[in-house]
Amino acid sequence: MSRLSGISVIFDLDGTLVDSEPNYYEAGRQLLAEHGVPEFSWADHERYVGISTRETVARWKSRYGLRASVAELLADKNRRYLELARAATRVYPEMRRFVELLAAEGLPMAVASGSSGEAIEAILAGTGLDAYLRTVVSADEVAHGKPAADVFLEAARRLGAAPADCVVLEDAAPGAAAAHAAGMRCVAIPYVPSQADAPDFAHAGLLLRGGQEEFTARAAFAWVTGVS
Repeated sequence: MSRLSGISVIFDLDGTLVDSEPNYYEAGRQLLAEHGVPEFSWADHERYVGISTRETVARWKSRYGLRASVAELLADKNRRYLELARAATRVYPEMRRFVELLAAEGLPMAVASGSSGEAIEAILAGTGLDAYLRTVVSADEVAHGKPAADVFLEAARRLGAAPADCVVLEDAAPGAAAAHAAGMRCVAIPYVPSQADAPDFAHAGLLLRGGQEEFTARAAFAWVTGVS
């Protein structure tokens, strides 16, 4: 048994473990251009960071008056994204090291993401993270996506862990809010540094305002476990 038994760690995927937002942006840009919305910028994309793909396309349908159904838009965006993700998705090096440190201690880990289950599995397999992260929850499997607590609570249930014993790593304000609602500690690594002052990040136990540039595996391990 690990000397650190009792701690479980739940990771958001996109923007936390892997730098997948460029692929999500490109998939969305392509989809919207095909539906007559040619000027979708990175700044526009940043509004949707941390929100599930289903919720994102539902908002686009309303915002841009798209004729296709939410189901059609979701399937199209997921298809485009998977093509891009399978071609190239970068794991943040310090995040990979952090996962390896946790695995060496035998700590239970899970991924809880707003992406589709197929997208999560493709990224984990393509990056080799599936060797460590075998418990996966997609927002598609629960009633409500982030900022609701559902995905994190379901991840804890599958790990057999009490929410109070779980630590969440998140890059987006809706995810930090979801962790707080779940009663879990949170390490927040804002993907968009200018959003570090968002009220929901104030709930994080550890807020790294500099994002991934400030994150180190050793420091995070020490904070999460209390072991330096």
